Amino acid sequence: MKTKTIGFIGGGRITKIFLQGFQNKNVTFNSVTVCDTNDENLKKLKKDYPFVETTENASDAASKEVVFIALHPPVIGETISKLKGVINENALIISLAPKFSIQKLSELLGTERIIRMIPNATSFVNLGYNPVCFSSAINKPKKESVLAVLSTLGNTFETEESKLEAYAISSAMLPTYFWFQWNEMEQVSERMGLTQEESKKAIYETLKASLELMYNCNLSYKEITDLIPVKPIGESEAEIKEILNTKLLGLFNKIKP
Repeated sequence: MKTKTIGFIGGGRITKIFLQGFQNKNVTFNSVTVCDTNDENLKKLKKDYPFVETTENASDAASKEVVFIALHPPVIGETISKLKGVINENALIISLAPKFSIQKLSELLGTERIIRMIPNATSFVNLGYNPVCFSSAINKPKKESVLAVLSTLGNTFETEESKLEAYAISSAMLPTYFWFQWNEMEQVSERMGLTQEESKKAIYETLKASLELMYNCNLSYKEITDLIPVKPIGESEAEIKEILNTKLLGLFNKIKP
C-alpha cells in the first residue's frame, strides 16, 4: 500500500491516531486526504500533519484507492449512503466503527471490498491491539498487503466479524476504565509526599509488573490476589464489578450489528 492514495471520511480522534502512527513509522502514501464537516478539526490536522490534504467534500476522500470510514456509528449510515457511485470500484474500504456489519456497509456503498477494524488509541504510539475482519471479496495477497501496513500501528490480527464489538468493549475502550484511576493515584501519591516523577514511575513500573504477574505466571487468580493481604478498597469490589457488568454489557448490546 506504499504507493496508494488514501482518504479518511472523518477527521476526528481516530484519524489523528492513525496519522501519528503512520508518521512514527515513516509509512508514506502518494497522497492523504481527510474530509470532515468541522473546519476546526481540519485546521488542527493540517497544523500537525502538513502533508494532509483537507476538504469538506466527502467525495474527494471517497475517490481514493483506500478509504477509511472514521465516523461514529450514529452518522455513518446517512454519510456513506451518499457516496454510493463515488467510490472507486477497485478501492478498499476500511471501516473503523462498530455496529455496521460488512454486509450493511456493502449495501450502503455498493461495493464488496470491505474491511472492518476496531482500532485502539495506543496505536498513537504504535502499540495498538487491533482486530481486523475482511470480506470474502478480498483475496489473500491483498489481505497481506493491508495487514503489512496496518500492523505498523501495533498488533493487528484477523478475527471473526462476530467478535469485533466484543473487542471494542474489552480492548478499544479498556484504557478509559483505568486511566482516571491511575491519574488519581498520581495525585494521592503526591499528597503523601512523593514527587510527580516518583509517583508516575512507581505506578508505571508496578502496573507493568502486575500485568506480568496476572497473565504470565502459573498462579490462579486467588493465589495472585492472596499475595497482598491488605486490600484498602476491597469493600468496594462488588460495586465496581456491578458497574462494569451493567455499563459495559449494556453498551455492548447497543453497538452490536
